[in-house]
Formats: sequence, C-alpha cells, structure tokens
Amino acid sequence: MAEFDAARERWEQEAAQGRTRDALFTTLSMKPIPLLGQPQNLTSEQQKDYLDKLGFPGQFPYTRGLHPNLYRGRLWTHRQFAGFGNARDTNKRYHFLLERGQTGLSVAFDMPTLMGYDADHPLAEGEVGRCGVSISSLADMEVLFDGIPLGEVSTSMTINGPAAVIWAMYIVAAEKQGVDKAKLQGTLQNDILKEYIAQKEYLFPPKPSMRLMVDTIEYGTNEMPFWNTVSVSGYHIREAGSTAAQELAFTLADGFAYVEASIERGLDVDAFAPRLSFFFNSHSDFFEEIAKFRAARRIWSRRMRDRYGAKNPRSWMLRFHTQTAGCSLTAQQPENNIVRTALQALAAVLGGTQSLHTNSMDETMALPTEKAVEIALRTQQLIAEESAVPHTVDPLGGSWFVEQMTDSMEAQAEEYFAKIDALGGVVPAIEAGFFQSEIGEASYALQKEYESGKRVIVGVNKYRHDEDLGARQLETLKITQETENLAIRAHRAVLQRRDADKVRRGLEAVRQSARSDTNLMPALVNAVREYATLGEICEALREEFGTYTEPAAF
Repeated sequence: MAEFDAARERWEQEAAQGRTRDALFTTLSMKPIPLLGQPQNLTSEQQKDYLDKLGFPGQFPYTRGLHPNLYRGRLWTHRQFAGFGNARDTNKRYHFLLERGQTGLSVAFDMPTLMGYDADHPLAEGEVGRCGVSISSLADMEVLFDGIPLGEVSTSMTINGPAAVIWAMYIVAAEKQGVDKAKLQGTLQNDILKEYIAQKEYLFPPKPSMRLMVDTIEYGTNEMPFWNTVSVSGYHIREAGSTAAQELAFTLADGFAYVEASIERGLDVDAFAPRLSFFFNSHSDFFEEIAKFRAARRIWSRRMRDRYGAKNPRSWMLRFHTQTAGCSLTAQQPENNIVRTALQALAAVLGGTQSLHTNSMDETMALPTEKAVEIALRTQQLIAEESAVPHTVDPLGGSWFVEQMTDSMEAQAEEYFAKIDALGGVVPAIEAGFFQSEIGEASYALQKEYESGKRVIVGVNKYRHDEDLGARQLETLKITQETENLAIRAHRAVLQRRDADKVRRGLEAVRQSARSDTNLMPALVNAVREYATLGEICEALREEFGTYTEPAAF
C-alpha cells in the first residue's frame, strides 16, 4: 500500500532529522535498541487500519506519540509539584529541587489562595500555607521566584478560580526581573469546568467563569506565544473517584467546551489550540492507564481536525502532564507508596507523557519532607536513566491487549460524549449534576470492593501488620502557626506601603472591565502592578459576577 510506505518513509526522515540525546541506546548486554517496533508483513487492509488507528510516531492520529523520536530526542520534564508555608519557604524548596536536577517548576497554592482570599481574611485562619504556598499580592510572587530567572525556567501553576489574577502577578513579577511577557514559558491550569465537576474550588457561576477563562486564552494567544493558558485537568476528576474512562471522557469534553467557547469569541482555532495542554492522573491499573493516554491523543486529534476544522498539525496534538495518583497513597506502611509511585510513573512514561510529577511517600499524611521529595524525583530519574524504557518509542504499541484496551477506552469516551451532548453540553450537564452523580456512583462502587476485600490494597486490607499504625508513621513536614503569622505580617506590610489611590483606581478599572465585554487581563495586570491584593480583586469580581451554589446530587 503506497500510503503506508509513504507514511513510514516520512517518519524515518523526520526521525533521522530530529534531535538525539547523548545516550547509549543499547541494552545492558550491549545490543542495539530499535527506535520503533514496527508491524511486519501487513496486508493492505491491515496497513489501512494501522494508519487509521495508530499511525507512526509524530503523525496523525498520534496514538503512538507526538514526536518521531519521543524520549530519544528529549526526556519528559521532571516537574515536581511544590509549595508550602510562605513565599520564602517555598522559594527555598524550589532552589533545592533545581539544584537536584528538576527541570521545571510547579506551584502548589494553599486553600485561601485557591479560593481567592488574602492571608489575613477570617476564612483563611488556620489554613495559611498548610497545603501550599500563601500568595496574597505581587510582593509574595516576587519573593516566591527570588533568584529564579523567569525568562529561563518553565513554570506550571495549579490555580483555577483566581487563575487570571495569579497569572497577572506572575507576568508583573517577570516584568520586574526585566523579562518581557512574550518570552515567558509555562502553564496555567485555569480549568474552571473541572472545579464544578470535581474539585469545588470555584469562585463565580459557570458562565462568567467561562468568560474569564476565554479572556486568558485570548490574551495568551495575542501576547504570550510560549504560554499554555489552560491545562485541562482530569487529575482531580480521577482523585474525586471517577473511573479511567470517566476521567478521559470528562476531561476531553471540558477541552472541547473551551475550544468551542474560544471559537465563539472569534479566535482562530489554529491560533490558540497549539497552546492548550492537559493534565492526567496515572493510577495503579498499569495497562488501563497506558491505554487511556494513547486513546486521549487519538480522540483529540480527530475531533480537532474533523469537527473544529484545525489545519495546523500542532492543533491536533494533545500534550499532557501527568501526576501519579495521590488517592492511591496509604498512611499504612507508607514506604509501599514508593513502589506504587514508581509503577504509576512508568505507566505515564510508556503512555508518552510530556511532563511528570511523582508523589512523595508521605503525602497522604502531610506536605512532603525534603527527603521524601528527593526520593520521588529520583524515581523519575531512575526510569529516565537506568530502565532503558525511554530508548524506544511506544514499546507496547501493537500489543493485542493494549490495542484492545485503547479501543475500549475510546469507545467508552464516545458514549459519554453522546450523553453530554444530549444534556446540552458541559455547562448544562454540570448544572444538572450529571458529572457529580457519575463520579459519586463510581467512587462508591470502588469503595465497596475495597471494603469487601475483593480488590486489594497492600498493607491496608491485606498483608497488614499488627502493630499500631502510629509506630510506623514517618517524620512529616509541619507548618506552624508562626508561618501563618509571618505571612499575615508580610501581607499587612504591603498594605501599609502601597499607594492606596492607585489601588482604588486599579480595582475600579477591574470592575468596569467585568461589566463590559472587554478582555479583563489588561485591567488585572494593571491592578496587581499597584499591589492590589488577590482578595481585593476577587471580591470586586464576586460583586460583579455573583457566586454559585451547586445543585445537590444523590
């Protein structure tokens, strides 16, 4: 079949022209490892099926990977999620990680920040810095990245409801370092729909939240060509109790909703789609996870080309970050979590992830210690440097089992897309409680299997120790009240030294922009430049947009 031969020849040429890491691509027995396992002696019908379902790496539909050489050309980004205490505490952790070989930063924010409150707000009491870093104003953002060149480091920020405000702070912090925003590289999670579906950290009703999210896509498209303005996140959907197929379907449905909203705004799909990215969970069912990642690329590429009319191949490519499954970690026998994380990380690599966070063994009990973080980072490095898995592209491609599971994942996702469409789309389905009910039922069914012992968790419902759990717990990181007090004092010092009139004008400009149909990002950037706080800006937007109470789902 001429088409098949042409596709293979094109892949061979692209692979030969692509970059190659300085590494030995041989086994420990000194035997060469082929770049790609390829099908042999296929009939014409089989060749057609191969091109339709798999394709060669770097070619539509990207089931076998986004790049001809994949990890032979460049390893995935080792991006450990980190943030705790005040900005100075987390800045020290970032320097620690970068010195030990981490290749990208990922910011975890505390609950008050995620909910749009300053450190001194009454609702923040007892939560400041506990589950992430506390950021109340531009001053905190400046300290957070002190000594870290933002023009050189790629930064991911896990923030959703107040994402636009936090992004504005990052932009101005870079500006103060002398870095033009057009040169910044990184990712804003900014996936507000999954907040209504799973994580519940929304600030405003769905429709104004979608408007704000599209504002960020539009602003990034026009002003920041290297920034991913939304990372569509299935991770939290899975952590809430969904199945792998639900994570896949609900995440991609959210992505499609963002594409449609941006097209409706008047944006060219090929102008913004190449900067969309995704964030998936890698759970404990090894092959199911690999199949999920492969199916995700295939579904996305077909939809982007065939439904949304994208012509740029980069618009067809689903790029994703992966985090190992936090909900799989156990307080019992916590050292077992090192092995769980290693297997989950290996599944992500075999699935072709572009970026990876490996959980620390103590994260089920507290934010991780430096020792636990270093073990988690070393887990990635061992896979990258010692396993030889990155030496070949999609090594499980062609496995009857893996291909059948990939097809099954795709079929299950399509069934969910049909149900969502029948409800009128993602936002009406959220308002009807559809996603919440589906996840709740799946989570309940799985929990019953654990409680019955039919599904095993090593060290929890099988192979347990008789001794008291407390005797086996690790030393954990503790965030003290003094840490919270320091964050509050630093925040109040900013309030004292800023120009109150400029802040007032900045906040009024935010309100006026919210009332109109103009893009909010310029007003947000100007407001944070004058040290208007996160809480002040979010409160101004709450006054304009209102708040939201989700429907009860049983």
